Amino acid sequence: MREPSDTRRQRILAVVASRGTVKVSDLASELDVSIVTIRRDVEELARLGRLRRGHGVARSLTPVEQPVPAKAANGAVALVVPERHTYLYETMNGARKVLEEAGVRVVLHIAPQVKGAEQPIVERALQEPVQGLLIAPRWRTHEEERADGWLAETGVPTVLMERRPSGRLRAMNSVCSDHWYGMHLAVQHLTDLGHRRIVLAARDDSPTARALRAAFREISKDLEDAITVGSSPDTGLVGILRAHRATATILHGDVDALMLVQQLAEAGIKVPERCSVVAYDDVVAALGSIPLTAVAPPKTEVGRVAAQLLLQQLSSPAQTAERIELLPELKIRSSTERLTVS
Repeated sequence: MREPSDTRRQRILAVVASRGTVKVSDLASELDVSIVTIRRDVEELARLGRLRRGHGVARSLTPVEQPVPAKAANGAVALVVPERHTYLYETMNGARKVLEEAGVRVVLHIAPQVKGAEQPIVERALQEPVQGLLIAPRWRTHEEERADGWLAETGVPTVLMERRPSGRLRAMNSVCSDHWYGMHLAVQHLTDLGHRRIVLAARDDSPTARALRAAFREISKDLEDAITVGSSPDTGLVGILRAHRATATILHGDVDALMLVQQLAEAGIKVPERCSVVAYDDVVAALGSIPLTAVAPPKTEVGRVAAQLLLQQLSSPAQTAERIELLPELKIRSSTERLTVS
């Protein structure tokens, strides 16, 4: 007799909770069902917030307690993040907490907003007794990413935070947000409210912005009108919204979204009555005069999981590299509402 899906998923949760990380193929073998079925179960459990989905693995929300390797307790980990980047500072703090709780000293390095700044910083950091590296490269362009092939040859276990590596770096350890899913949440929320004319305003100077643009193009292709524009102050977004008769907009990130709400008010356009606004980042979105509905990537959790992955690599250097993607959440607030046809 076929096992009910609820029972099978409870068994999956029990296995994941006991081991911390389990390969999907192992779950399929142990539960005697197809890999396709297990993948669907893991995706649904991740959507419900019961576990974390990685590349070919399922992970417990609460890490299984593991002894810290002796050398990790005696060495330091270099943590490199860009300057003036509030989003990644939350990721940094998530990583720092895990490492400090494991008895690992954290050496923080701030990379200035200068092309190629990370490489000399990492080279200097590795001259000290550092045994591992956590890094979030700025990568404002694809060219900058391709130029950072040296990251694959640091000589120490390295994990990329909030970056999805490609090219020479594809086989590196990485932990990032699933920004396609985050954009899906934003568009689905707006279309569920009846909006069919949506504008995305996003920069093009970061991997996250480029991922959001690509996801929006794919997800919004069946809408009545959907365009992507820049989010700089001189874009003239209010005029663009009017020209396209857009009833909703998604902005990356929060500050631009808060400023747009002010500009719309000055133009006599009420939010959300005449235009629903969704922010992407959720760093300060809730603090506006109209609290903004926002997609919240798991910033702190990305840092935590990246640090846990680095500790695993320090414990087992021969361990296969992993690429882990964590799901964002949608925080519904006052800046979106159902479209009413007058």
